[in-house]
Amino acid sequence: MIEEQGRVVAVESGSVQVETLRRSTCSACSANAGCGQGILGRLGVAKGRGHVRALSSLKLAPGDEVVLGVDEDLLLKSALFFYLSPLLGLFALALLAARIGLGEPFIIVAGMAGFLLAWLLVRRFARRYMDDPAMQPVVLRALVGGPPGPV
Repeated sequence: MIEEQGRVVAVESGSVQVETLRRSTCSACSANAGCGQGILGRLGVAKGRGHVRALSSLKLAPGDEVVLGVDEDLLLKSALFFYLSPLLGLFALALLAARIGLGEPFIIVAGMAGFLLAWLLVRRFARRYMDDPAMQPVVLRALVGGPPGPV
């Protein structure tokens, strides 16, 4: 399980809305000075808060600190599916267009069409399984004394 801390902002039947702090490890990275992510972090772009719906059987109230968990296998498979599918669509239709002898502008258009089609399939899949309990983060535990301090 991959764990993340957050604060409950709303309680629903069988689930809670949790606000999580987006953190970056850029301060510890050796490539921080030349990295685009590090630059965005220094500009304050990545310092946002995200809201996540998580399943919970615990009795929680707004303001409670909790630990969320997401299955590692689910996260890995989802990331591969969501990032790899559009790229495969792009390459598949571009290679197909090149194979049948179309010109370069048509190959580019075919690649973009493959990317768009695969992206639409990923979007449809995401909407279909959005409320599936097996694909939702869960509240693992409530933090009684607030988040632990630095060690």
